[in-house]
Formats: sequence, structure tokens, C-alpha cells
Amino acid sequence: MYHHSGSVARQTAGPAAGVLDPAPRDTEAILFQRCTWCGTAMYQRLLCPVCQGSDLRTERSKGVGTVRHSSVVHRNTPAARNVSLVEMAEGFVVRGRVIGPMIGIHSGDRVRLSTAKDPVRGEPVFQLVDEPYRAWT
Repeated sequence: MYHHSGSVARQTAGPAAGVLDPAPRDTEAILFQRCTWCGTAMYQRLLCPVCQGSDLRTERSKGVGTVRHSSVVHRNTPAARNVSLVEMAEGFVVRGRVIGPMIGIHSGDRVRLSTAKDPVRGEPVFQLVDEPYRAWT
């Protein structure tokens, strides 16, 4: 079998050996886009949803936000997991998972980024900033 010495594939150390990895992954921050024309922040878009501009610059999020919506999913998983929409301080919304008791995660709870990419699902993982003190309802 012929192997070209200038192969594009780069060997990496660890469990992902032999996988194409063009750049080191940043697991400590969420990268988002901001439109240079109107200033709208968005997550993983090709065009600005407000002005349809394609001139987007990549920025790094501070990693803090507020839960906008949270639900429990029982499908395609051995155990129940939560899926939440988190509105980040920069103004964009991202779908991710919040660590904590599923019954204790509500809209308006403040969260911070724990991991930018979950190794299984590839979505951000957040944790509650402060435990909610809610009365029984």
C-alpha cells in the first residue's frame, strides 16, 4: 500500500489517534459570530438573521447566560436528559445541557459554561451558578 509522506492527515496522541484534526479544540469557551454591519450576535450561522450580511467575525463568549427554556428528553437515550436553550450574555441563544437535578432547572436560572463540547453529543454543557431556592409548588 502506498503512503504519501506529505499526507494531509496528522497523527495525534491520545484516544483520537489518526483522526483529522486541523486545529486544537478549545473546550473552555464557546465561539460565536457577530455581524460587522449591524452587530447582531449569533451561534453557528452563515448569514446574519437580521440584515443577511455575510461579513461575520468570530468572538469568544464569556460563558455566562440565563436558561430561556428547559425540557426533559427520554427518547434515544438510556436515561432521561435535559435539553435547554440558554441565552448567553452576548445576546445569542445556544442549545445545550444543564448539569443538575432535572426538576430544579427553570427558566431564568443563571448558568455558566462547564464544557464547550460534550464528548457524546457535541453540545455545550452548563452548570447552575447558584442553587435555586424555590418553594414547593
